[in-house]
This record gives sequence, C-alpha cells and structure tokens, in this order.
Amino acid sequence: MAPLNLPPVLAPAAALAAAQHLLDVGRPFQAHEVLEAVWKSAADDDRELWRGLAQLAVGITHLARGNARGGIAVLTRASENLAPFTDRPAHGVDVAGLRAWIAARVTEAVREPAARLAVPRLQR
Repeated sequence: MAPLNLPPVLAPAAALAAAQHLLDVGRPFQAHEVLEAVWKSAADDDRELWRGLAQLAVGITHLARGNARGGIAVLTRASENLAPFTDRPAHGVDVAGLRAWIAARVTEAVREPAARLAVPRLQR
C-alpha cells in the first residue's frame, strides 16, 4: 500500500476529515496514523480524545484482519478513553455515537467474529 502523502500533523478538522475518508475507503490503519499524530501533539485536555479515536481505528484494523479478540480489546479501551468526552465532545466528534457504535461492534464481534464491519461516522 502506498504511504500517505499528508503533513506530519493535521489540524483537528483536517485530521478528522482525512481519517473519515481513510475509514470510508477501507484503510483503517492509515486512519490510525493520522489520528495518532494528532494524539501525540494534542494539548492535555484533548489528548485522551485523540488517543481514543486512534484506538478506534486500530480496533477496526484488528477486526478487519480477523483478529476479533484484539479488536474487542482495543475498541473497549477506545470507548473508555472517549467516555470522559461524552458530555463535552470537542471538534464535532460524535463521542456518544462512536461509543454506541463500539458497543454494537464488540457485541457483534463476540457473536460473529468474521462479520462484515460497518464504518463509523467520526463527526455528527
């Protein structure tokens, strides 16, 4: 797969748009790379939000590769890191929607580890 041709760190809106596009075209690991770059450079008050988003993309990567156990573990951590932002979502991130999506995917992955994976919407 060709490397991404993006600046090392994008502004939040650009990072969310790039990550959403990458998720939509089936490149969740590359979405993780975009989100991880923002996480690593984020201010303390936003850091766990970006960490949770990066973990979401990694969890999707695991599930897409057939690693249900790893996907469930990472998605669970993603939801835990996103939880504090449910009542104060930043950057238009649909935290409540993402946490509901994660809960549904975890339940689905437990029942049917090889189920086709739907892509979440990062923003409202």
